[in-house]
Amino acid sequence: MAGGGLMSRLGIVGELLAFLWSRKLYWMIPMVIVLLLVAGLLIFAQGSAVAPFIYTLF
Repeated sequence: MAGGGLMSRLGIVGELLAFLWSRKLYWMIPMVIVLLLVAGLLIFAQGSAVAPFIYTLF
């Protein structure tokens, strides 16, 4: 992957961030990151013992 930029290695998320950056929608980048973190938290906590406590937050 020599010569490949960070955005090309991130795949779809990189394309989304590049799109937002090119359209000058800088204010949406934090919202997208928070949504991805919450989605990741829900996915990874689904099969663990922490799941009941996370679902009570929402």
